[in-house]
Amino acid sequence: MAQGICDRVAIIGMGCTRFSERWDAGPEDLMVEAVGEALADAGIARDAIGAAWLGVFFDEQSTGKSALPLSMALRLPNVPVTRVENLCATGTEALRGAVYAVAAGACDIALAVGVEKLKDTGYSGLPERTKGTFEDLYLPGSTAPGAFAQLASAYAARHGYSIDQLREAMAHISVKSHENGARNPKAHLRNRITPAQVLAAPMIAYPLGVFDCCGVSDGAACAIVTTPEKARALGKRDFVTVKALQLAPSNGVEMGHQSWDGSYTLTTRLAAARAFAEAGIARPREAIDLMEVHDCFSITELVLMEDLGFSDPGRAPHDVLAGRYDRDGDIPCQMDGGLKCFGHPIGATGLRMAYEVYLQLLGRAGERQLKSPALGLTHNLGGIPNRNVASVAIFGLAA
Repeated sequence: MAQGICDRVAIIGMGCTRFSERWDAGPEDLMVEAVGEALADAGIARDAIGAAWLGVFFDEQSTGKSALPLSMALRLPNVPVTRVENLCATGTEALRGAVYAVAAGACDIALAVGVEKLKDTGYSGLPERTKGTFEDLYLPGSTAPGAFAQLASAYAARHGYSIDQLREAMAHISVKSHENGARNPKAHLRNRITPAQVLAAPMIAYPLGVFDCCGVSDGAACAIVTTPEKARALGKRDFVTVKALQLAPSNGVEMGHQSWDGSYTLTTRLAAARAFAEAGIARPREAIDLMEVHDCFSITELVLMEDLGFSDPGRAPHDVLAGRYDRDGDIPCQMDGGLKCFGHPIGATGLRMAYEVYLQLLGRAGERQLKSPALGLTHNLGGIPNRNVASVAIFGLAA
């Protein structure tokens, strides 16, 4: 019977570039920058890496379809390198490959890298891929803001909120993210904003305004993982272990019939339940000290508070406005600014989330450091509410 991976894998080094419009760097430069930080953090040479996973979503804009750019840019010692993609959960998918390889004993030290180079396209949103049969037949005219705007309408209808009430809570989320992002020197957006600015901003897809939407960025992030035994042999005393890493993709139920009403993300609920079970956490609200979630839009973060079990059904707007998820609240969320302000280079996002939790657990987060966190959670969502993949990972300090 499967036992899970709780405490079987240690993170000994992480790196992350500044997320921004990186006109100064190509994807290979970004990978070298992030991995250089991680190698220095881990205190190992690149030749110690036994296998690597590269996460890239838009290969046309970034590295191409193979994993060779990672191997060649780092001059890796001809070890296996695999390119993975899983929508906006691509970064976590790369981490999952590296973590599972170490947990299985396939290699001693593995590398996970996520990268995306989007700004050179000249497009302010997510670049369009060449349209194919699926998109043309089933999703004519679909956009990410449009899809998540429907999530907002469905949530309001199910729980009896007016759109104005919901927008007030969404504005609080955006203001919080900007406040946290202002404390992060690697964040793409570091400007503080007010609720009035959020509510008065131009509308993108009702009820989502400009400040309710994350932008896209260039950037890379990475992790180096090994076993706890190997970490100690390398002289590591304080290090982070993976408590759980679970993935749940849609199977078509959301689009197949009316059992799903569009007001939540089913996959997140499944991935969260599995992750808490794998980590042995019976009371997540009491155990989790901070989280990074997939706030592609402010409404997404609000709904996820319920899907992850941190707010009761229909209570997330009240908890948000009460400050439950602020930096001084019960469970701080998006301490680095999240997708909203740190940025969203798609392939790097899941690893960027892990990077922030890693820094916080080790007490290295600088101006945004929380007081003695012990357990952190990341949530990565790829796709749109009615067809997506959700991942939930939990990290903690080694015993």
